[in-house]
Amino acid sequence: MKNQLLLLVLLFGLLAHGQTGTIKGLIVDKQSEIPLMGATVELLNTADATGVVTDENGRFVLNNIPVGRQGIQVSYIGFETYSVPNIDVTSGKDVFLNIALTEAFNQLDEVVLTSNTNKDQPLNKMSTVSTRQFGLEEVTRFSGGRSDVGRLAANFAGVSAPDDSRNDIVVRGNSPTGLLWRLEGVPIPSPNHFGTAGTTGGPVSALNPNILKNSDFLTSAFPAEYGNAVGGVFDLGFRNGNTDDYEYTLQTGIFTGVEAMAEGPMGKKNGSFLVAYRYSLVGLLGVGAGGTSAAPNYNDLSFNLNFGNGNLGNLSLFGILGSSDIDFLGDDIDEDDLFAAEDENTFVESRFGVLGIKHRINIGTNSYLRSILSRSFSGNDFTVDRFIEQNTPQERSIRYTLADESENRFTFSTLFNSKLSSRSTLRLGILAENFQVKSLLQDRTEQPDTNADGDPDLFTFRDIDESVLLVQPYIQGQFRLTESLTVNAGLHAQYSNLNGQFALEPRAAIGYQVAPAHRISLGYGLHQQQLPLPILFLNEEVNGNLVQTNKDLDFVRSNHFVLGYDVKISQNWRGKIEVYYQDIDKAGVESFASSYSTLTEGADFGFENDRVSLVNKGNGTNQGIELTLERFFNKGYYGLLTGSFFESKYAGSDGIERNTPFNNEYVVNLLAGREFKVGKAGKNILFLDTRLTTSGGRYATPVNLEASQQAGFEVLREDIAFSEQYDPYFRWDVKFGIKINSKEKKRSHQFYVDLQNVTANENIFVRRYNRLTNQVDQVNQIGFFPDFGYRFQF
Repeated sequence: MKNQLLLLVLLFGLLAHGQTGTIKGLIVDKQSEIPLMGATVELLNTADATGVVTDENGRFVLNNIPVGRQGIQVSYIGFETYSVPNIDVTSGKDVFLNIALTEAFNQLDEVVLTSNTNKDQPLNKMSTVSTRQFGLEEVTRFSGGRSDVGRLAANFAGVSAPDDSRNDIVVRGNSPTGLLWRLEGVPIPSPNHFGTAGTTGGPVSALNPNILKNSDFLTSAFPAEYGNAVGGVFDLGFRNGNTDDYEYTLQTGIFTGVEAMAEGPMGKKNGSFLVAYRYSLVGLLGVGAGGTSAAPNYNDLSFNLNFGNGNLGNLSLFGILGSSDIDFLGDDIDEDDLFAAEDENTFVESRFGVLGIKHRINIGTNSYLRSILSRSFSGNDFTVDRFIEQNTPQERSIRYTLADESENRFTFSTLFNSKLSSRSTLRLGILAENFQVKSLLQDRTEQPDTNADGDPDLFTFRDIDESVLLVQPYIQGQFRLTESLTVNAGLHAQYSNLNGQFALEPRAAIGYQVAPAHRISLGYGLHQQQLPLPILFLNEEVNGNLVQTNKDLDFVRSNHFVLGYDVKISQNWRGKIEVYYQDIDKAGVESFASSYSTLTEGADFGFENDRVSLVNKGNGTNQGIELTLERFFNKGYYGLLTGSFFESKYAGSDGIERNTPFNNEYVVNLLAGREFKVGKAGKNILFLDTRLTTSGGRYATPVNLEASQQAGFEVLREDIAFSEQYDPYFRWDVKFGIKINSKEKKRSHQFYVDLQNVTANENIFVRRYNRLTNQVDQVNQIGFFPDFGYRFQF
């Protein structure tokens, strides 16, 4: 078999001679975001000079480019030269690049030869600190990532996600509920299959990485245009389809599912379409994955329709539609299932969607206005039927939990951006969101039996049909005081009609280029966030009536302080250090002395449903240092080492400082990859990627075994909340495969195998009370798991 594989590789290599691809793209002014006509684009490292000039729309096309890793250089009079290395050119699909050039500080009549190739530099020009740019290649390249942007972020400094079953993102010790997801400039609900109201993660991502363009991930002190978040921001965008040719992609993978994608030109104004559909492969096969033996079904449709440029500007329509369901049948569930129990039948359905229309029009030569109108929705139905006196003649079933939750969000966003000069840029806008929330939650857990029927009462924790308006205006500017010193500053405001809250939030950051290879950055931001709606709308029985006693809670408030140092060690190596301190107050805590705080919520499928009459008197701190050492892809290999060493603490109403459940204390990631050219012309690629991750164990609240045995349900030692630390987390993933380019036609193939947790390390998922055995059981996370994928582009 080994020899047959080698012969197959050599055969494809011999057919590779003469293979070529295409690089095309758009060149814009970074400050004004207006296309640049007449910019020169040159292919690097070639014997014969190859170059083109951008047209009146700022577009360029480089044809007949040899497949493999290539580099280009872009120059324009009066602007800093920009180079893009390691462009992965294949014969099956055109490469499209969006490149933004920075105008020289002083207007010159010659090209300024200053390269700017670091991919850690953000796309958002107003962001100075704690921001990382990422693209499609990174999402799909790293081993163990399941082509999930959430799991990709877990490789960056300051992020931890030591949970194999969900992609919740813990940013610098913050709850995952502190994360903001944005798509095409508007906030969206959690873009995950099997997501639940108020959470930001899930088992499977509904974001198709094949239609994403390069995007930003922000971890602290973010610019003024981002609001209603205290942890981090995923600022995502869809790429446009190919404006010249029709292209297609077919692929499959265990987690990504079976996929078909099509793109191509549309209309006569440089318009394009891009449509992709995916369906669960494990659902088709009827097998479990991701920590359960139940078969999950999920599918999603993503699209971006760009109608091109006209006299009235550019108009595009974008969206995602997704649904998922899974049935956990107690008779078929293993005792170590991560999500279900043997004495219950659980039925889960979820849905998610975003539909938006975006309009942009240039105003003069240095300004533009961008407006977006969108509707997003999310919802889930969760039903649990529990067997009483199971496996006896008296066995019966009762409805134990019922949840029916939905959120419809109507959003309007408008932004005006103007380049005042080569030294200053102004941006102002407003975002308005109207949430229409319906939520029914009934549960018997920990309830008394007041009607003496032998079963706990089915109590209604939520039964609402509410509307909430959140308005966020902002203004921000960038000021290049000298060639080396740049200041970004702004003011964000936030108003909620739920209880009439209004907040002002100043933001500021400074970037100073000490020397060509050394840069210092300093950032501050005040950030506030509305508590998750499932907590705000909880019912409490008061004098025989159900009252929403959390409804008037204020925004949680957080002050961010960040100091960073970047060094370019060599052409292909860089290092980065950031230290930060985050002070949080006005968190929700109970009105009597207890260890509870809303800062500990958010890393599960739901929220505690008995925390009522809360007050804004909780506080917390997150502080730490982050290290990054990166070797950019060059000469066939890359490397990335990140280390985060931090402390995450909180205090409930009892005033005792405790660990948060997100205080892993340290996270270290080591990633590396190598590509080998094969075949006579060296145009096909064998690749190998590996990833090592380790982190401190999560903190958990110990189970009170005796009290749990007496009550028949889990009772925790809340007096010593989050005092028990699990064992450290360790995982090693290995991924390998081959990329094959066709000679005769526009085709390419890619196949990979991703071996996750190759050492089968038994990382702890949870220690929980098992009511069937009356003991505390340890449930481990996913062990060794092989994934695979195949992609065909033509």
